[in-house]
Amino acid sequence: MASIELQAVEKWYGSVQVIKGVDLTINPGEFIIFVGPSGCGKSTLLRMVAGLEETSRGAILIDGADVTAEPASKRGLAMVFQSYALYPHMSVRDNMGFSLKSAGAPKPEIAEKVGSAANVLKLDHLLDRRPKDLSGGQRQRVAIGRSIVREPTAFLFDEPLSNLDAALRVEMRLEIAKLHQQLAATMIYVTHDQVEAMTLADRIVVLQGGIIEQVGSPRELYERPGNLFVAQFIGSPKMNVMPCSVSGARFSLPSQGSGPAEAAEGAVQLGVRPEHIGLAEPGEGHCTGIVEVSEYLGADVMLFIQCEGLGLLNVRHVGDTALRPGDRVGLRFDESRLHFFDPSGRALRG
Repeated sequence: MASIELQAVEKWYGSVQVIKGVDLTINPGEFIIFVGPSGCGKSTLLRMVAGLEETSRGAILIDGADVTAEPASKRGLAMVFQSYALYPHMSVRDNMGFSLKSAGAPKPEIAEKVGSAANVLKLDHLLDRRPKDLSGGQRQRVAIGRSIVREPTAFLFDEPLSNLDAALRVEMRLEIAKLHQQLAATMIYVTHDQVEAMTLADRIVVLQGGIIEQVGSPRELYERPGNLFVAQFIGSPKMNVMPCSVSGARFSLPSQGSGPAEAAEGAVQLGVRPEHIGLAEPGEGHCTGIVEVSEYLGADVMLFIQCEGLGLLNVRHVGDTALRPGDRVGLRFDESRLHFFDPSGRALRG
């Protein structure tokens, strides 16, 4: 297990700055996930940690040692990419042991480490197959096994599941979670997938435009986002945001109702997640609207409701409902789960 520290790191491509002074400490054995929109710098930051991208300014420390100027081969890290990058003419056994063989490791040591990694990843029965005979999930496990045999100080994952179909993504997500529990290794993982981030991470790092917007546990980011960007980025479907005004510890919605708003003086926007909105009779609750779309998903129904002055609100209703497009319905917010934001997008809370 290794600690990794980023100290005011920057990345410039000519006159363009893509990483803008990032500070971050990753504790030994921690599973950290970088998320953010396309172009936010998450993969670039990961590659800087790996040594695959030069750090323009700042410092990168691994277990307290400054490795900023060290090449990737000297950092003791292992990286798993989107592409499996397996040698097609080699067996699974040879693919997993190739890096050790290239380093001149004795055959008994290679066999022991490959066997141990194969056991962890349930690849024992596949060791003599070639990549073409494997499924996508099995190939990704081989790529991970190739990293395990090197006994790295930390694992770096760059969207490793993006090439898999939905079922395999679920399977591999479970495999990676179990792998982290077994190895207790430090892991940094880049993804654009909300479910991966929320289910795998000890802490999530939300990036936008080359800066860190917020760092916290999945629960913390979901329940207490620091600003409007994080509030709408974390969570699927995303948080509903609507204009509001606050006066005398109460909020008012344009052309709609009102409710209590403690410690939210100065708020201009109110946020509420789809699952925190209940259905009511028209004219009751906090607002009334017209159903535009109803999506039946089995366990619940997603309703898209157009509300005057507020726009289109997304409501997650558990179970079935008789509501159909064109119906009028009242909406009642869970007042203990509301989020308020000032004109700059900063969250306001007591």
